[in-house]
Amino acid sequence: MKTLTEWLDEYGESHRNPLNKTIHWVCVPVIYFCVFALLYVLHPWAAWVALAVALAFYVPVSFPLALGMLAITVSMLMLLPYIPNLLWVAVALFVVAWIFQFYGHKVEGKKPSFFKDLQFLLVGPIWLLNFIYKRLGLPT
Repeated sequence: MKTLTEWLDEYGESHRNPLNKTIHWVCVPVIYFCVFALLYVLHPWAAWVALAVALAFYVPVSFPLALGMLAITVSMLMLLPYIPNLLWVAVALFVVAWIFQFYGHKVEGKKPSFFKDLQFLLVGPIWLLNFIYKRLGLPT
């Protein structure tokens, strides 16, 4: 399995353009939210199972970042029941966020990383969280 540094460096290769990075700062969390929201609408347990799958990837890569993703995701899952029209909100945000993501990669001139390996769909959120941890002086 790749190390955290290997995952983040490889992901970062196609995320150097400032506009693309800005788009990712907004759209990656939105897409992450939408995936869990859509799974929650399908069945709340589906979202919790997806969290377990994500953690199975995150924990070996970085325990501190896995804890951060756990806290973020659990907080999000606890809020989902209070969002009106969750299905339509999640679908609309998901579509718009992906349009922006692909636009960002067009500007970047490089394909999204997940075209190479689907695991990069899980790397995007920890790529951002890693920046936050570094800014706060937390270990990754």
